Amino acid sequence: MTEGRQYQGVRVLVLGASGFVGRWVARHLTEGAAQLHLVVRRPAEAKEIFQHYGVRGEIVEADATDTDALARIFRDVRPSITFNSVAYGIDPVEKNEAEARQINCDLIEGLCRVVAQNKDPEWGGQNLVHIGSAMEYGRVVGTLSEESGPEPTSWYGVSKLGGTRILSECCGRLGFRGITARLFTVYGPGEHDGRLLPSLLRSSRTCEVLNLTSGLQERDFTFVEEAAEGLLKLGLSAALPGEVINLATGKLTPVRSFVETAARVLGIPESNLRFGVLPVRQEEMSPAGVAVDRFQRLTGWMPSISIAEGIRKTAQFFETSEQLSQP
Repeated sequence: MTEGRQYQGVRVLVLGASGFVGRWVARHLTEGAAQLHLVVRRPAEAKEIFQHYGVRGEIVEADATDTDALARIFRDVRPSITFNSVAYGIDPVEKNEAEARQINCDLIEGLCRVVAQNKDPEWGGQNLVHIGSAMEYGRVVGTLSEESGPEPTSWYGVSKLGGTRILSECCGRLGFRGITARLFTVYGPGEHDGRLLPSLLRSSRTCEVLNLTSGLQERDFTFVEEAAEGLLKLGLSAALPGEVINLATGKLTPVRSFVETAARVLGIPESNLRFGVLPVRQEEMSPAGVAVDRFQRLTGWMPSISIAEGIRKTAQFFETSEQLSQP
């Protein structure tokens, strides 16, 4: 990956580095020989993840919501660029609205302050790349454009939108280069248990019956390896301070089609897929499309891995990992 090489020797800080997207950002940066600093809350658990995913860097134990700890880390590391993948509410077990507000929203104010105070004057890219969410759009109809007026319908979407708005305001007030990259439905190795693809992978191993929604809702599915690559590209881009960018494929696919593709790739019998048993979530969006022209203009690149290929790569990743772990 050419972007990884452009980070060679660059001091990079990844917050939430052991998370789903964070570990893939860190993996790409490892391959690019960046001076990598990995902020995590549970270092022993993170060390195992990093070994599994081929991530190498200095592990820093800290709670990102502790602004004093964050300030010390920035003074010590002096990163040229920071990737913030800390978030709360993606894992199905995370249901505390107050904690979501603290992590997804309140944290951003303190983070922006320390980024501005410790920015590298010789670095030509972004100082901060913050990961946002498609859930910020909520009930917006039509094509989801960065110019659309967001109307989030869930506490997760509300808290993520709050963080995005704080970052945009801080860029102008504090004078640093920061952007929000809105991710859509990212899938691949490292997803939380209970999400769609991990459930399908488990069904392929155990032959258990899988209860599903009707699957008529459409989503923009992006393979995690390409989502991480897109984040690195945006980190090198000339995006305007505070700009919001949709990072997605620009193609909508019914959830049912994703499931049926996974069933073919993974060998799941059609009889084990029970569509229509579960209700569709209230906060499920119904867009007519996702605008990605801003992302394409800034990076000159688009994700290209098909859903079938992404599912196949995910299965192969775990197969290879299991073989390597055998004595």
